[in-house]
Amino acid sequence: MNMRPTPSHSLSIVVPLYNEEDCVAPLVARMHECLGNYQYPWELILVDDGSSDRTVDEIRKAAGIWGNHVHLLELARNFKQTAAMQAGIDAATGDIIVTLDGDLQNDPIDIPKMVDKLLNEDLDLVSGWREKRQDGLWLRKIPSRIANRLIGRVTGVRLHDYGCSLKVFRAEVVKRIRLFGEMHRFIPAWLSTVTSPRRIAEMPVSHHPRTLGQSKYGISRTFRVILDLLAVYFYMRFRDRPGHFFGGVGLMLSTAGSAVIAYLFILKLLGESIGTRPLLLVGFFSLLVGAQCILTGVLAETLSRIYFASDAGRSYTLRRSTKQEHSQWHAPQEENR
Repeated sequence: MNMRPTPSHSLSIVVPLYNEEDCVAPLVARMHECLGNYQYPWELILVDDGSSDRTVDEIRKAAGIWGNHVHLLELARNFKQTAAMQAGIDAATGDIIVTLDGDLQNDPIDIPKMVDKLLNEDLDLVSGWREKRQDGLWLRKIPSRIANRLIGRVTGVRLHDYGCSLKVFRAEVVKRIRLFGEMHRFIPAWLSTVTSPRRIAEMPVSHHPRTLGQSKYGISRTFRVILDLLAVYFYMRFRDRPGHFFGGVGLMLSTAGSAVIAYLFILKLLGESIGTRPLLLVGFFSLLVGAQCILTGVLAETLSRIYFASDAGRSYTLRRSTKQEHSQWHAPQEENR
């Protein structure tokens, strides 16, 4: 058993919420039940992702009950979970950032031991592993297992559970990446672009069945995962050199097309008719598509240079925020509310 003390730090907990009005009060209460006596300062950032129910009102009510360390970030509309998570990460001021879902399936009781593992083992990410996942077998568990193996094989970052939102990061590392689209499922892979995969670990965590609200996911997300995985693969391999990908394809096609045209040219010199040969079309279009791929590679290289030379834009818009520049913290000496 690890008896080493947890190094000093400040903790920011980010929870994206979308139409979870019934979950807010028990979530915040459970957070304080688990972290009320936490030895270091912490803040709770609740990000409302354009909810159409009373989620915002419930967050304000919870902040009034528990204190100024409970912050509301209200997005202007529903930007989806990835953008909401990025908004919370941007607003976080702690040394350590924790993300988890607001549906009460993740348990805050696991946060202290995950933080302890991160700091004492000098890691940059500790990802939760829902070893005893409380979800449906056919619609959730089996697609998730297939996706986890496929993601691990493609990205090289092998985890049992990519989809668990309960993750603990070093703030200085996770703030180096930007999350867009629906890429929250691939955070460990994104993180491996700015740190060594050896500094990424996982830990079994508790997982409870959903008892309040409704799930926002269905079997259709499996197809989105596949499309996102292709984008992740390209980004990880060719983010700073897209010209190598498009240029490589273009050179192969151009070489093949040139060989075909040269062969047909020799036949023409020997007196054979080549005008009706399908091979002529193959050679011509291979040259044409190859040239287009090379040109695309040049343009992609130019755009990547512009991207890396400028600040990345945000994938969300805030309506309002109760998060202050000088954050209020739940300090160890404060009396539990």
